[in-house]
Amino acid sequence: MLEQAFLETLMDKAWPAVERKDTGEWVLRASSGVTQRANSVWPRSLPGAAGTAGLGGTEDIARSVSSASAWYRQRRLPLIFQIFDDSRSAGLNAVLDGQRFTRQSETLIMVRGMDALENLSAGPKGVEVSDTPTDEWLRLWWSVDGRGGEVELEVARTILTGCKSLYALVRDDDGVPAAVGRLALVDGWGGLYTMATSVTHRRRGYATMVLSALLEQGAARNLQGFWLLVTASNRGAQALYSRAGFVEQGSYLYRQAPLRRAPGGC
Repeated sequence: MLEQAFLETLMDKAWPAVERKDTGEWVLRASSGVTQRANSVWPRSLPGAAGTAGLGGTEDIARSVSSASAWYRQRRLPLIFQIFDDSRSAGLNAVLDGQRFTRQSETLIMVRGMDALENLSAGPKGVEVSDTPTDEWLRLWWSVDGRGGEVELEVARTILTGCKSLYALVRDDDGVPAAVGRLALVDGWGGLYTMATSVTHRRRGYATMVLSALLEQGAARNLQGFWLLVTASNRGAQALYSRAGFVEQGSYLYRQAPLRRAPGGC
C-alpha cells in the first residue's frame, strides 16, 4: 500500500492546477472553475501544530479557512476543500461543519502493484497511445465528463498536459472513437485518469481495452504501481477496476462553502 501523504502528492502532481498557492500547510488551486480537483484546497496539514486539539487549533484552522475564502473570492470561485477520509481531517471537518460546508462527490482511491499484469487480457488490438491528447481524444472525454464550452476545454487541456502522460484511444469497427483514458506518469508511479466511454459504445469492452493498454504501457516503463480515482456511486467502474487487480485504499470528498444569497459548481 502507498503511504497516504505520498499518494496525495502524486494525485496533486497528476492533475496540476493552472494557478496554485502553497501556504506551507495548504495548497490552494484554481483553474477557472474547470473540475473540482483543480479548483480546491488540498489541506496537506493542519495550520499550526499538526493535530492540535482544542480552541487554539480550531481558531488557527478558522483563520486559514477565512484566508483561503478571500483568495478564491478574488478569483470569483467558490471555496472548496478536498477532504481525505482519515484522522487528520477531524479538526478541519469540525470547522467546516460549523460553517455549514456541503459534502459532495465522494470518491474512492484504488491502487495496484505490478503483480499479475501478464494475466490481464488486452482484447482486440488497435488501441492508439500517444504522448499528447489529440482533438478526438479530448472531445470524446469532454463529451462524457466536460462542463462548459471551448474556453473551458482549453483550460482542461492545460491541466491534462501539465504532467507527463500517455493518452489511449480505441475506435469501433467504423473508426469512430469509442473510449479514452490517460496514464499520468509521476515519480515512478502511474495514475489512471479520464477513463471515458461514449454513450453509444458502453458495455462492449472498450473500457477494458483502454485500461489494459495503459497498464501494459506502465509495465513497459517499469513503474512501481498504479492508482486511480472512481466515484463511490459508480459500481460498474469499481467492478472493472477490481477485476484488473485494484483494491481500495481510501477515499475523499469535496466540501464547498454555502452559497451566499444575494441579488442578482464546480
